[in-house]
Amino acid sequence: MAITIVIADDHVLFRQGLAALLREQAAWAVVGQAGNGEEAIELVAATRPDVAILDVEMAGIGGIGAAARIREISPTTKIVALSMYSSAHHQQRMQSAGADAYLRKSQPIDELVAAIAAVVAGTDYEPRQTAPEGPVTEVRSALIDADALSEREREVLRLLAEGRRTAMIADALGISHKTVETYRARIQHKLGIHELPGLVRFAIRAGLVSPDT
Repeated sequence: MAITIVIADDHVLFRQGLAALLREQAAWAVVGQAGNGEEAIELVAATRPDVAILDVEMAGIGGIGAAARIREISPTTKIVALSMYSSAHHQQRMQSAGADAYLRKSQPIDELVAAIAAVVAGTDYEPRQTAPEGPVTEVRSALIDADALSEREREVLRLLAEGRRTAMIADALGISHKTVETYRARIQHKLGIHELPGLVRFAIRAGLVSPDT
């Protein structure tokens, strides 16, 4: 079944990574990406997608305001809310604004896929599992954990995933070998991934490097 999707989130890395993962679904198409609620409303008006994925907290018109407006201009567009928060308060506000489903960003990608499929089919979305607290696994961490890394940590991870050795990374970034190892240790701790192949797979799924690298 062909499904068209618009994604609105003010974190570029998260948004692009999410788009890449959703494009892996057969016949699903991400037809636009927005960095705030205003852009999301314009995109929906222009593309009339089947689904609008909205971050609850965005600068300017946030997900709640955007959901209410989208419900007016494109009643057939299903709205899936994504948030860092699991509180009933946030869920109730999004549902009142017209959201068809509400998920935490720490939930696995297959849960989002299930939610999209459910709302498009016109059925109620029922979470299949609750996302655990604490470190998340490599398979589902790319969307949210990349945001936990600093800019320098992401750069070190990118270079590691490209096959650069410690000395090459140190030269490229103008830092010491020891500092590179410190960054690597921090990255492994934050992601809960301690082997290089796992870091490479994470970097690919997070959009830091191309699979052809």
